[in-house]
Amino acid sequence: MPFSNTHNALKMKYCVEDEFPDLSEHNNHMAKVLTVDLYRKLRDKQTPSGFTVDDVIQTGVDNPGHPFILTVGCVAGDEESYDVFGDIFNPIIEDRHGGYKATDQHKTDLNPENLKGGDDLDPNYVLSSRVRTGRSIRGFCLPPHCSRGERRAIEKLSVEALASLDGDLKGKYYALKNMSEQEQQQLIDDHFLFDKPVSPLLLASGMARDWPDARGIWHNDNKTFLVWLNEEDHLRVISMQKGGNMKEVFTRFCNGLTKIEKLFKGKGFQFMWNQHLGYILTCPSNLGTGLRGGVHIKLPNLGKHEKFGEILKRLRLQKRGTGGVDTAAVGGVFDVSNADRLGFSEVELVQMMVDGVKLLIEMEKRLEKGKCIDDIIPAQK
Repeated sequence: MPFSNTHNALKMKYCVEDEFPDLSEHNNHMAKVLTVDLYRKLRDKQTPSGFTVDDVIQTGVDNPGHPFILTVGCVAGDEESYDVFGDIFNPIIEDRHGGYKATDQHKTDLNPENLKGGDDLDPNYVLSSRVRTGRSIRGFCLPPHCSRGERRAIEKLSVEALASLDGDLKGKYYALKNMSEQEQQQLIDDHFLFDKPVSPLLLASGMARDWPDARGIWHNDNKTFLVWLNEEDHLRVISMQKGGNMKEVFTRFCNGLTKIEKLFKGKGFQFMWNQHLGYILTCPSNLGTGLRGGVHIKLPNLGKHEKFGEILKRLRLQKRGTGGVDTAAVGGVFDVSNADRLGFSEVELVQMMVDGVKLLIEMEKRLEKGKCIDDIIPAQK
């Protein structure tokens, strides 16, 4: 069980083969990497806070995965996890992030002026625009491993920092445990409230412990800038609005993040970051930028096209239903976003998404008129 590592020494009474998990039916990145020899090398190690390799892999052991969806199968419990257990994390990161090697350097660019265009996505097709990322506060364990006191300290620190935001970022915090039914329903109706922890991936990782203690949502008065506290990461920062002005959404996102980081530094705290992995987050899939920039877009014709999946792959984009991961599109409306997180800057990822969405709209308009799109199918980016 996560956060119960006092038994780590007791496991050494048993041989490696007796402790090695049965991964014969598993389809996740962890199961592809973990061998008996690697487990032997790592099983007696732990981070300064006591996170072990068994804690790292537990979610991947408990959740074999899907035949067609390759999940990650591991989490970090603290910033040091990525170093202490680098022998398992590095190949997973390389596999998950398109060959990103242990020697590669990440780049960060939160200057919205470097984004070209993005303010002219056709609102007849783009219904809403959104950019999100996560941040972890250095010195605290991550959600799979933090104690109740740590989680409450993170909430207190974050609420104090966010209370200093002003102008169009001025807002209010709603603690889940104090929320009225009316407030809760309003946030659900606005698609702001994060899901209760029913996902077995979250449950097996230990992220749902003590729910809803010290969890909550902060948003500005206009409900266009949100911060989730103590869900999958310490902070999830989201900028969103109706329509296709991704430039405006991204500008608010960058400005808000910059101000939040400055406020935390003013209180003596920094976000977890290094030159190799960029911003450190709980799941290896979100390392680097942690950024997912996406739109809800109407593509009733292109969505049925036999080459739709290949087109998205070439544009380095991904699709899901508007209800989130593993949901289907309704009425030809898809949630389309960047597929990458690590190895590209924030501006580069949003730029790829903006340029790709423009091309998808052009293709949809052609198909509406019964025209062919083969001549504008892009090469692989």
